[in-house]
Order: sequence, then C-alpha cells, then structure tokens
Amino acid sequence: MELIQNNPYRIAGILSNATEKELQKQKGKIKAYAKVGKEIKSDYDFQILGNITRTEDSVNKAFSNVEQNQDKINYALFWFLDASPFDKTAIEYLINGDGDKAIEIWEKVTNGKEVNSRNFSAFNNLGTVKLLSKNRIDIKLAIEAKFKLIESESFENFVHSVADETFTIDNEKQIKKLVDVLLSQFKSQYTIGVTLDLFIDCNATTQQYLSEKFTEEPLHEIERERESCKKERKNKPSKAFQSGLNLFTNTKENLSILKSILNEQDLKYKAVADQLANEIMQCGIDYFNDNQENDSSEDFLEMAQKLTRYANSIAIGKLTKDRAKDSLASLDEMKDQEVSQAILLLQSIKDAYEANETKVKQQVNDIKNEVDFKLGYKTINQSAIDDAIKNSLDWNKVNSLLKEILSAKDLVKIKGSSNSLLKEEFIELIYWLQKFSQSKHEITSIINKYKNIPPNLTFNILSSKITNTDNYPLYTKFIKYVGLNINIKATENTSFTFYIKYINPNGTINRNSKTSPINYTHKIDKTINSQTESLDLSGWGNSDKCTFSVGENLIEVYVDEYLIHRKSFVVDLAPSEKIAIELKKAEKVLITIKNTQYFKYDLENAHHKMKELNKFKLFRGSFEKHSQIQSQQEHILQLVERANREKKKRIIEQEELIYKFRMALSATKY
Repeated sequence: MELIQNNPYRIAGILSNATEKELQKQKGKIKAYAKVGKEIKSDYDFQILGNITRTEDSVNKAFSNVEQNQDKINYALFWFLDASPFDKTAIEYLINGDGDKAIEIWEKVTNGKEVNSRNFSAFNNLGTVKLLSKNRIDIKLAIEAKFKLIESESFENFVHSVADETFTIDNEKQIKKLVDVLLSQFKSQYTIGVTLDLFIDCNATTQQYLSEKFTEEPLHEIERERESCKKERKNKPSKAFQSGLNLFTNTKENLSILKSILNEQDLKYKAVADQLANEIMQCGIDYFNDNQENDSSEDFLEMAQKLTRYANSIAIGKLTKDRAKDSLASLDEMKDQEVSQAILLLQSIKDAYEANETKVKQQVNDIKNEVDFKLGYKTINQSAIDDAIKNSLDWNKVNSLLKEILSAKDLVKIKGSSNSLLKEEFIELIYWLQKFSQSKHEITSIINKYKNIPPNLTFNILSSKITNTDNYPLYTKFIKYVGLNINIKATENTSFTFYIKYINPNGTINRNSKTSPINYTHKIDKTINSQTESLDLSGWGNSDKCTFSVGENLIEVYVDEYLIHRKSFVVDLAPSEKIAIELKKAEKVLITIKNTQYFKYDLENAHHKMKELNKFKLFRGSFEKHSQIQSQQEHILQLVERANREKKKRIIEQEELIYKFRMALSATKY
C-alpha cells in the first residue's frame, strides 16, 4: 500500500510512538549524514517493504508531516509503534525479515480479544502489516483491526502514545478519515463491489458513510448528464433521439453502481431512476412531435418507441412506469395505423368481390328456377359465369389503390408493427388477393417487396441443431417429430411469431391443409428476453409413423415472411431397415432358385432328340438305334446331374448370404 510505503515515519526512520527527544535525535543524525553525502539507514527499513531512497527534501517533508498532533495520528495508523513487550519482539522479527512470525505474535494477543490498554498497539501493528498483503481476506482483517482500535475506549491510549497527552480526538471523525484514506488507496485497485465487501463487517454508521461516499460521484454525474440532455432537447428537438440515447448510454454504468450500493426500493435511487427515465421519455416525445410536424422521412415512431422502452427499463415508481406504459401503447397504436389502413382496403376489396360473386350466383339460381331453363329452352354458360365473377371488379382501379396505400414506405411501417395478429390478417389478405386478382403484377410486386424487408429482430442467431424424438439418429424407423433448437444472443424483451417450412427433398412443403398457415408448415409464438439463450422450435411430424422422405430435407424459419435461418437434415433408412430389405430380396432369390430348372433348354433339346431317335428310320439297324438311344439316355442323365449340382450350389450360396444378413441384422444397433 502506497501510504505505508511512503509513510513519513518510514522515511524519517522512526516508529510512530518515538519520543520528541528520539525524533529530534534522528532528525539531527540524518542532517549530519546529509552534509557528508551519506545516506542513513534505519533499523525500521523492514525487508517486507522493499528498498527506500531518502533525499534531503523527502526527509524534511517527512518530519514536517508529523509535526501536528492530528497528522501524527493519521500517519501512525499506517505505521508501527512499540508499546508493549509483544510489539518489541514482533518488530525484531520484522527487522530480521520474518514477517510471518511477527504476525503470529500480534495475532496471539488480538484474536478473539477486545482492545485494551495492553494490546491496542498490537491491533494497529497487525492491521498495518496485513494491509501490505495482496490477499483480500487479509486486507479485510486489517480493516477490521483498525476499526476495532478506533471504536474502542483504548484508542485514547493510542492517541496519547503518538501525540500529546492533552490532545483529544473524535473517534467517529477519525473513522471517516480512515475510510477516506483507504478508499483513495483502493480506488485504482478494486471494483466498487470488491471494495464494499472489504468493509462488510463495519458498523451501520460506517456503512452509511461508505454509501454516501460511493453514491456522491455517480449521483453528481447522472444529474450533470440529465441537465445537459434537457438543455440539448429543448434547443434541438430534431436531435432529441440522439440526446436521449446518449443520456441512457452515458448514465448506465453510474446507475448500475447506485443500484448495487443502494437498492431499487431506496428512495434516493427511485428518485434518480425516475427522473432519468422521464427525461429519456421526454426526448422520445419531443423527437416524435418535431419529426411528425415536419413530415420527416425517418422512422421517428420506432425511435421514439426505442427511447420509451429504455425509459421503462429504468423506471421504478408507479407513476413513471404507468407513463411509459401509456406512451408505448399510444405509439403502438400509431405504429399499427398503416397495417390497419392496409387491412381496411384489402378487406373492402375482398368483401366487394365476394358480394359480386354472391350476386352472380343468385342470378344463376334465378335462371335455373325459370320454366324455360327447366324445359331446356335456356342454358347456362358456366365459363361465362366464372369470367363474370373474376372480372366483377375494376382491377386497374384496385391496383391504383394498392399503389397508393401500400407504398414501399408503408410496407416498412407495416413490417415494423409489433401487432402480430394484425400482420397475420394482412398476410392472409394479400395472398387472397394474389390468388383471385385478374391483374396480379401489382400485388405480386407488393408481396415480394414485403418479403425482402428485414424484420426488426432483437436477437442474433449463433448456431442451431436438429432435434429428434428421444435424440435417436434421423432414421425413418425412429422419426416421429423433427424439430429445431436455435442458440441465440438476445438484446431486448419482445415476442415473435416464427413461421416454419419443412421442405421435402423434391421441393414440396409439408403441410396440413386444415391447420397450416398459407405457404408454411406451422407457426410458433415465442417470448424472448435478454436472458434467453435458445429457441426450441417444437417438432413437426406424426406420432404413429415417419412422414419425412429419405434424402436431404430442409427446415426454414421465417419472421414476417423473411427467411432468418435455414437448416438441412438428412433422413435415411436405419442400417437394420437396409439389411432387412436386402434379406427379403435374398429370400425371394432363394425361392426363385428352388423353383428354377437349371439347364432347362439343354434338357428339352436332349429329350426332343431322344424322341427323334425313337422314331423309325429307313436303313437304320436295330443295333444302331439301340446304341444311339443308350448314348442319348446317358447324356440326359448327365444333364440332370449337372442341373441338380448347380441348383444345390446356388441354394447353398444363397442360404449362406441369407445367414450373413440375419447375423448382421441381429448385431446392428439401430
């Protein structure tokens, strides 16, 4: 610790309870040495403190610093005094470089004991030597020892040991001075949290003083930033968003410090937090009003919402919280203005179309009820009826309205709306219009523009993995439901509707015609906060069987028609399924082998030849005939024997193959 290393008593080379006579003697000795250019060494240049270099100026300053009684006490609290036999022995160990032994002696007379007239110096000396430690537990014990000393009645003994007998001192003021000095020493070394922990065992009065010390600067800085922001906001409302954002950013750390020292229910913290929140909120309001009046092209509504959300995250009091809540609700309503207007237009187009369709169909029904129609004198051209319904609206006029209401700027605002139900309704209507419009170019262009507008996501996707029932491999025999788990880093609290597509290897989308959203497999609503680390997008499939095709499948995740993530997964047959298929093929082959007549054509030819030999032929004798028949008979027998051998060989080979498949099937894990 710097205050010990450069303590005036150390530089002077004396103990803090040195007598006036000893002090003057040391002063004269140093000056005499200085005249001959020789540096004096002291018995109290303890090895645990390292080397020291004395100059004439530093020595003069040191003696000057311990002339006044109060200064003597202040510096003595960070040095050593010899006021008992225990001190004498311990200091001897310090002089000889054995700090551990010195600590052991002082601990024997202080541990578990109250401060008294015989051990007060041991409390001070032990505290001083432990303040030199880098171990925070030792430092905490050092502070405890110093405070015990100052709070005790025997502190008077300490005071009179280092200052005049007539000098009196205010213990409470001395504690505050000690706190101030220690804080100045710890400031660059420890965080506020660590520093507060070092003083955790101090009494309530000291804790209150510490709280005031630590909150004074943050409170001042926050108030300075708030006043500066207020001035900027009034002078330049068009820049109020940046002013409010700077205020939130610049006060974040100091507000966090106050929160760690006080708590949210502390009246002082409540007041500061609410004042800060109200100023940030007012920046959003002034910025919104200024941009609205000047018909700005900036997304001032979204920016005002952002500042209000920041203000709401800071606010503590009910009035401020309610103000933020009401402001957000009003801004949300304004933000939904574009999507509400778009829905109104699209719904009116749909209603008009369906009304015309109903009218045409009623006219057709009226015709069907006429006598001439029933008698066959009248007919209905269904194609003409369909065309009449399709062209019942002026589609050029519809497209003109679409251009006016659904400009690129309006589409951005619609996508920026946080009302997922309204946006779902909007999406359903634009796809309905695309399906029924007889002039699709305009609505298709609008849909494509909307799809290409990125949503305002409050999270970043870090990675993802495919999930399967019971974590089995993606084999058809195990697959029931396939899902997706996405690891994210979230920045704000918000809710999203995720639309999911499961795309087969052939490019088609898995859907349920009754429950799936248009163009998607299913949808999932999720609430995300700043602590959310993963999104578990529940699986799609069937509880009874695998509905996924073998090959590379895809899962695509969309927010507001915008693709935010894609993950592929390969579905395959399990090894056991593949072996079972091969086994079945092999068993069929065995049946075929058993039912096959080998050398069939050779035998048929041989029998045919035998039949010819048995016929009567002119000029052929009986002996010759008999010889030919016998030779042919032997040939037939040889063919039969060869056929049987071949069949047997093939059967054995196939049975061995079947045996191998069965063994492999029994040994396979999946």
